[in-house]
Amino acid sequence: MITTHDIKTYQLTADEERVTLMMKALGHPARMQIFRYLSENPQCITGDIVEVLPLAQATVSQHLKVLRESGLICGTIEGPATCYCLCDEAVTWFKEQVGALI
Repeated sequence: MITTHDIKTYQLTADEERVTLMMKALGHPARMQIFRYLSENPQCITGDIVEVLPLAQATVSQHLKVLRESGLICGTIEGPATCYCLCDEAVTWFKEQVGALI
């Protein structure tokens, strides 16, 4: 019989939680496509992304929100639109963390 005493639990560090959130954000194919697009086309607005993905504008906006909340992308408001780009510092940090895992 297994008791709760026999089950190990692990607490994630703040860095592990952050990298997990980023991995989860990139775990969806549409978000990976958006991330790749932004790496090739920095400083673009939602409409630019909608033009290259087979998704509705509202769906793209939701995926952008997840990527923004993970810290991988940044958005600045320019008039009625938001201009998106990769957050270089966060992407560099993420690459270092993933590299350390492997």
